[in-house]
Amino acid sequence: MILHRGEKYQTTIKYKLWLQSIIKKMETINTALCSSGLSGMVFHAPFIDLHPGFKLAGSWERSKKLIQEHYPDVKSYPSLEALLADDRVILVVVNTPTCTHYDYAKQALLADKHVVVEKAFTTTVAEANNLKELAQKQGKKLSVYQNRRWDSDFKTVKKIVQEGLLGDIIEAEFQLQKYKPTLSHKQHVEAPSPGAGTLNNLGPHLIDQALHLFGMPDAIFADIRITRQRSQVDDYFELILYYDKLRVKLKASFLVREPAPAYIIHGTKGSFLKSRADKQEEYLVAGMKPNTLDWYTEPESEYGLLHTEKDTKVIREKVKSSQGSYLGYYDAVYKSIVNNQPIAVTAEDGINVMRIIEAAIKSSNEQKLIALL
Repeated sequence: MILHRGEKYQTTIKYKLWLQSIIKKMETINTALCSSGLSGMVFHAPFIDLHPGFKLAGSWERSKKLIQEHYPDVKSYPSLEALLADDRVILVVVNTPTCTHYDYAKQALLADKHVVVEKAFTTTVAEANNLKELAQKQGKKLSVYQNRRWDSDFKTVKKIVQEGLLGDIIEAEFQLQKYKPTLSHKQHVEAPSPGAGTLNNLGPHLIDQALHLFGMPDAIFADIRITRQRSQVDDYFELILYYDKLRVKLKASFLVREPAPAYIIHGTKGSFLKSRADKQEEYLVAGMKPNTLDWYTEPESEYGLLHTEKDTKVIREKVKSSQGSYLGYYDAVYKSIVNNQPIAVTAEDGINVMRIIEAAIKSSNEQKLIALL
């Protein structure tokens, strides 16, 4: 069980004493955000505040000063320079538009801070490589925030694949499908600029999940398009990753009113179909705190379908979903900084995602297969 500081839950005295002893023994990582907007208040602050090893120090706020309404004891920094000058801050979260990631992460590393960078990691492979080299030179941890590895649906898919229940995987398809014909009100999302577009926005989620399960492919073919009226940036992509005996298709679209299963995997023994059912983002946007025993547990109606062969017997059954929680990402960051354990999502992971994105753009523009190795 995880408790949210300042909120009362019915627990045993033994549990309360145990939690207090753990907190006293843990080294505290003071963490500051580069933005207190949607991503800061939804994807980062709740989990930094919840984890007993972190302390939310504050956020850089440009015009609206809102973070203290949610976290009264933290600081509102007037500038990035002021944030980086705070010697108490150990970790900086770069959660600003993609086109700023390289510059802000570089400044934070030079200020002797550990850094978490939102996806997409950077706008180019060259920038990503430079950040990795700088982090190594500075002796600092650098990680990309790929929270979708901790989605309940993906964790379920990962478990099925790693347990070998489908045999050798021959074909996999991951999709992010929405029906959203109107454009976003956020200018940095819709205006043509480095890092804009669906391939850079949603693409890193799907690409990272594919690479996490199957590694880097040998080649890629891509179709990247604009499908919505008045859109100036890509809002549709379909990527095919080529491996020796495996093909992985990654697809995103905003004009899908009736979505197919988000995960479709076929192997030599069987198949697994799974919906995209994780609702952590939806719950967090609604103001819910990730501090309950069932955060986040999918309903039985969203369990995946496994149709395979087990012990010479063909089975077709629903599979209980794994529990999702983005707290797992920050727990891994904590262990990396304090105990020097391997980073869960490395700078190299971010570089590989950028390699796929750059190759996909080249493939789509030239309408040909692009070799990666």
